[in-house]
Amino acid sequence: MDRSTEADWVSRLADEVVAEADRRAPGKPVVCASGLSPSGPIHLGNLREVMTPHLVADEIRRRGRECEHLISWDDFDRFRKVPAGIDPSWSEHIGKPLTAVPAPPGSSYPNWAEHFKAAMIESLAQLGVTYRGISQTEAYKSGRYRDQVLLAMRERGRIDEILGRFRTKKKPVDAEAGDGDPDGSDDTAGAGAYYPFKPYCTSCGRDTTTITSYDDASTEMTYTCACGHGETVLLSEFTNGKLVWKVDWPMRWAYEGVMFEPSGVDHSSPGSSFEVGGHIVREVFDGVRPIGPMYAFVGITGMAKMSSSAGAVPTPGDALRIMEPAVLRWLYSRRKPNQSFKIAFDQEIYRLYDEWDALAQRVAQGTANGADATAYARAVGTAEVVLPSSPRPVPYRMLASIADITTGDEAQMLRILAGVDSADPIKDLDDVRPRVDCAERWVQAYMPADQHTRVLDEPDAELLSSLDEEQRHLVTLLLERLEDDWSLDGLSTLVYGVPKLHAGLPMDAQPTPELKVMQRSFFVLLYRSLVGRDTGPRLPTLLLAVGPDRVRKLLGS
Repeated sequence: MDRSTEADWVSRLADEVVAEADRRAPGKPVVCASGLSPSGPIHLGNLREVMTPHLVADEIRRRGRECEHLISWDDFDRFRKVPAGIDPSWSEHIGKPLTAVPAPPGSSYPNWAEHFKAAMIESLAQLGVTYRGISQTEAYKSGRYRDQVLLAMRERGRIDEILGRFRTKKKPVDAEAGDGDPDGSDDTAGAGAYYPFKPYCTSCGRDTTTITSYDDASTEMTYTCACGHGETVLLSEFTNGKLVWKVDWPMRWAYEGVMFEPSGVDHSSPGSSFEVGGHIVREVFDGVRPIGPMYAFVGITGMAKMSSSAGAVPTPGDALRIMEPAVLRWLYSRRKPNQSFKIAFDQEIYRLYDEWDALAQRVAQGTANGADATAYARAVGTAEVVLPSSPRPVPYRMLASIADITTGDEAQMLRILAGVDSADPIKDLDDVRPRVDCAERWVQAYMPADQHTRVLDEPDAELLSSLDEEQRHLVTLLLERLEDDWSLDGLSTLVYGVPKLHAGLPMDAQPTPELKVMQRSFFVLLYRSLVGRDTGPRLPTLLLAVGPDRVRKLLGS
């Protein structure tokens, strides 16, 4: 994790968007947009496509301005490949719209697209993201874009000329999806002519089709399909198809009046969809390209860059199982869109939560700098809602240690937590929810096997018999004062203070280099006696978890 947020990028972008909206469409609601393809798991990299415009739209609404966030579900895109882990027989559906492909085996959803949309919809609700969802299947099939489709077909020569300006450039690859343009047909002409519309065959349902003729006046279109089917239809009535990607995207900008829509690195390079779309929206659809900052990739600690086409990838739902919604929002709100960052699924999550808690404390004390305080405010709530949070923010690493040591036994967890603050003991696990549940799930799913802590059942007789006089004295001093202050603070003071007492110093003496050496040696002795290893969870937490009677037993008292 790096230092503080350098500046409030959200406010700066909101200023630009509002100014542009006032110039283009004064008095009308501001429109921000995102696009998501439910072709597979919608992962944490895709979430940036949503969170960037969400945060900008939310800032605009906080200012009292009407603003709508659109999420286009690109569920009318073709099914391109069978993901890892899915029955290879699903290859028979390649080329069909995602909404026409059966859901993965065992799913309760009616089709492939709805299956993968559902998890994202649930995560967005937890994150407080408000939006208007648009199914592109429903939009095309209902004829909503009919006029735009007919316009694009009339202007096919102009579109072909625009695309031709970029065909000599190296075609950019969609690095995140690994598959190039969603429909794979933007820059190719069929049978000697270019058509920006791709029909789905009414016989086999696939897009393995080629338009062989089209008449502008009558809208009569003839196509053939690789399956052998061919037919002539009136495009003014035919809705079983869609514009190719590099035409579809700018069409929607103009149709929806989009003022702000970010794009990934793959769509922002020279000759990419965003650049080409800027020409098409202006020259064909009489619109203007939205403000569209490039956003960088999101990674996972200890893992390679995410690719949904390569198999299972961490999703927002996965992250929300191990961290509170506000913390996940914070990761996206504190970074400028062009800054990459990683999300911790390993033990870096301890450090992440330490930073979050330190920030929360600075905000509460009024000592946080302006940008950090603003990023925090954007994380904990929106213009409409305040996100749920844990009433007692016990350190995540402590909760993980407790969940690990107790193997999730709630009665034992509550017993230990009651000693965290003797002045104001925790009396109900709800006081530390949802954080404690997040930590427990992290322990179960992501804690490395060699980091799990198991307290010894019986004293290590060989170890105890090998103790020298100094070690025995240290253990005696610990046991004599063990229950003087059975709390986290009291035990912290004790384990650091015992070596000082052994050296004839008061408990509050400043440690010398020699004392630090003795303290480290003492800690190793306690770990070996209690868990049979040289390291473990923080000793005060471990002592609280083990309990005074069992500590005495394992230390040979």
